[in-house]
Amino acid sequence: MRYLHTMVRVKDLDASLHFYTTLFGLTEVRRYENEKGRFTLVFLAASDDIEAARANSTPCLELTYNWDTEDYTGGRNFGHLAYEVDDIYAICQKLMDNGVIINRPPRDGHMAFVRSPDGISIEILQKGANLPAAEPWASMPNTGAW
Repeated sequence: MRYLHTMVRVKDLDASLHFYTTLFGLTEVRRYENEKGRFTLVFLAASDDIEAARANSTPCLELTYNWDTEDYTGGRNFGHLAYEVDDIYAICQKLMDNGVIINRPPRDGHMAFVRSPDGISIEILQKGANLPAAEPWASMPNTGAW
């Protein structure tokens, strides 16, 4: 397992980038714009981590900017923790066997979401290529919020 990033939702991307880069000293290492999903992801790294972050081999801070405005209340601006795993089906099965609800099952063999006992959302991503679709995951519906 490898820790990937911490995601924080931001309301004003320019103001947030000013804070995190100009004032706080982080560096933008990659950006992803999704017109269909109407969001922008900006990954930031600390100065000692820039090269490793560009190679995607060290954790980053992910700023998520949703193009449609929303006021984030109740800590909703904190998004999730993300981990990459060797076998997404095996880890989801282990969690489920131990009473953890799989909020967003890995139907695509790539991504799942669960919550910690304290309600922290955790994204689980398959390392490398997606695994082939498999049951019970392929037909399992989402449960609750993730």
